[in-house]
Amino acid sequence: MFRTAIAGSLPKPAWLAETQTLWPKWRASGDELAQAKLDATLLWIKAQEDAGLDVIGDGEQSRQHFVHGFLERVAGIDFEHKVEMGIRNERYKAMVPQVTGPLSLSGRVHETEARFLRAHTTRKIKFTLPGPMTIVDTVADRFYGDRVKLAFAFAELLNQEALALQADGVDILQFDEPAFNVYMAEAADWGVQALERAARGLSCTTAVHICYGYGIAANVEWKKTLGDEWRQYEQILPALAASSIQQVSLECIHSHVPPQLMALLKDTDVMVGVIDVASDAVETPDEVADTIGRALQFVPRDRLIACTNCGMAPMNRAVAQAKLQALAQGAALARQRYGG
Repeated sequence: MFRTAIAGSLPKPAWLAETQTLWPKWRASGDELAQAKLDATLLWIKAQEDAGLDVIGDGEQSRQHFVHGFLERVAGIDFEHKVEMGIRNERYKAMVPQVTGPLSLSGRVHETEARFLRAHTTRKIKFTLPGPMTIVDTVADRFYGDRVKLAFAFAELLNQEALALQADGVDILQFDEPAFNVYMAEAADWGVQALERAARGLSCTTAVHICYGYGIAANVEWKKTLGDEWRQYEQILPALAASSIQQVSLECIHSHVPPQLMALLKDTDVMVGVIDVASDAVETPDEVADTIGRALQFVPRDRLIACTNCGMAPMNRAVAQAKLQALAQGAALARQRYGG
């Protein structure tokens, strides 16, 4: 009860890449870089195990960015001629690759990382992929001319890789969909449908992570405009509850999301964010247990998973390690308080 897991990313060591940024530059190249990525992955596997987490991730150490890390192995995308584009409903500008032809995978995307993760821990492992709607919102379409068609084209490719990751030994396959909090009506309509297409045929646990964004000033400023209550989840969660997706990751601690919205996820496991990734202040086990206690008013104890609000890629490494320990210690304290 009260299993623990991270949302996805963890900070990259300074010897692997630039630190405390969402788009870090690698410190090496070629075979040296490939080895460094695996070394960093092993470092974080050990750190998660030492902290006492139940579900282990690779910390996305081999990916420069959570979306582009997948796109680098997709044919039909031009990375050589990136263009500036407003993303997340023009919240900020980014240099993005262009879709210039029919999409297909040029080979396996994350086989090395997934098999390495599986080989180096006996605990359950989770692997993350970008969701189709979020990918659509992070590329410039010069070929399909329709967001829905493009999303389903990406969903087909995600499904191919997801099925292969399952065969690699992945226990939980999570799709990251921050765009769900931006285009709520579309997300409840074709966004969830595309997500289910990406998860078709999987027998492992399926999950989706939805967040409000971190790591850049534009996200911080945007959240200041959302008022005292952030009710975006209210439009999305019923559609997810009716879908085949088995786990949903949501922000909780230090957010303005009304916790009662979690009750909309009937019969769905809820990864409750009990660790704030926007602050370097390390939560105490008491604070984590208190957040779990508040969530228990709306989520049955057997369906609550203690998690981070979002990824921790831009965070100081020592702070991230301390927060992992607080996550596990707080969940242990919650078990004592609330049973299980």
